[in-house]
Amino acid sequence: MVLWIVLACFTALVAAVLIAPLMRPVPESRKGHEDEAAVYRDQLREVERDRHQGLIGIEEAEYARAEIGRRLLALAEKSRRTGHDEGSKGAGRHRLATFSIIVCLPLVGLCLYVLLGSPGLPAQPLEARLANPGNNMALLVAKAERHLAANPEDGAGWDLLAPIYFRSQRLGDAEMAYRRAIALVGESSERLAGLGETLVAANEGIVTADARQSFARAVELDRSNMRARFYMALSDEQAGRRQAALDGFRALAADSPPGAPWVALVNDHIARNGGAPLARPSVPPQAGDAPGKVPGNPDAADVEAAQEMSASDRAQMIEGMVASLAAKLQDDPRNIEGWLRLVRSYKVLGQDEKAADALRTGLKTFPADGAPGQRLVALAREIGLSVEGVTQ
Repeated sequence: MVLWIVLACFTALVAAVLIAPLMRPVPESRKGHEDEAAVYRDQLREVERDRHQGLIGIEEAEYARAEIGRRLLALAEKSRRTGHDEGSKGAGRHRLATFSIIVCLPLVGLCLYVLLGSPGLPAQPLEARLANPGNNMALLVAKAERHLAANPEDGAGWDLLAPIYFRSQRLGDAEMAYRRAIALVGESSERLAGLGETLVAANEGIVTADARQSFARAVELDRSNMRARFYMALSDEQAGRRQAALDGFRALAADSPPGAPWVALVNDHIARNGGAPLARPSVPPQAGDAPGKVPGNPDAADVEAAQEMSASDRAQMIEGMVASLAAKLQDDPRNIEGWLRLVRSYKVLGQDEKAADALRTGLKTFPADGAPGQRLVALAREIGLSVEGVTQ
């Protein structure tokens, strides 16, 4: 009941603020009529002056005064009618606006609240909601933050909260949480890789020196951390060390397990740095494909042949595979890995317009508000494609 009273008071206050300017009287525009009347009065004074000076006779002066008086009366009547009409129109408009504010505004707000809100939900203080957050991620984070505010030395709590901050794009909080967890619980390959990835995201995909140091330490602690190794190779690529980057990506592809989801991305970077793909993800073949042949990816014969090709022939082969992948996605668009591979492949080939078109088409199948769509958006930002207007 208290909520309804508060809402009613706020509605009345807003209505009063909106109606106040409409309650002022409507000013009448009489300036033009007043100027004309002033001219007629001046003419009366001139007639009287001319009569005293003997320039006109008494009878002529009377005729002139009568004519000027008639014009003044006509002007006064015209002014009265104009002011009345303007006042009536203004009052009509004000009545309509006042009615809309007093009746329509609260009615629309009430209907929206009944349709979209929860009027029957009992009041529940924040303390009670935090005690039983259920699956509400915002409340779970708030509960964890309240706990850490009271127990700032709880390293496990910071370790739990850091990746949540990262997924929520609260990158400053994620960096702070990772650093607190490392300081309190100690270094681990996952924590260091998480910190490095946060620093990369905060710098729009650039592997900074601080991030590279975190990845290097993560690889030193656990060489099987593929994420850290990928960013190490990416750092070499961004710094222009193409051979070091190629070696790093090749080693990563060679060490990747069959069917690893990141292999397509690694292959793209290998091609970008002048090499031939060494591994491919395991994707079930589609109807019409040769046995063991994955659409849009090279098989063992392709890889062997690519080693003997010239740079132009190798590029032509890659373009053919990309075209094949695009054709497959037209028939089966429900393949997020395929869209990710296609967008990045077009970018590697320098075909930015086709990459943008593939991104838009992929986001029609996987909207940006879902997890697969977010992967497409993240990829676009990583490779420098504009996502403005695409995610709407």
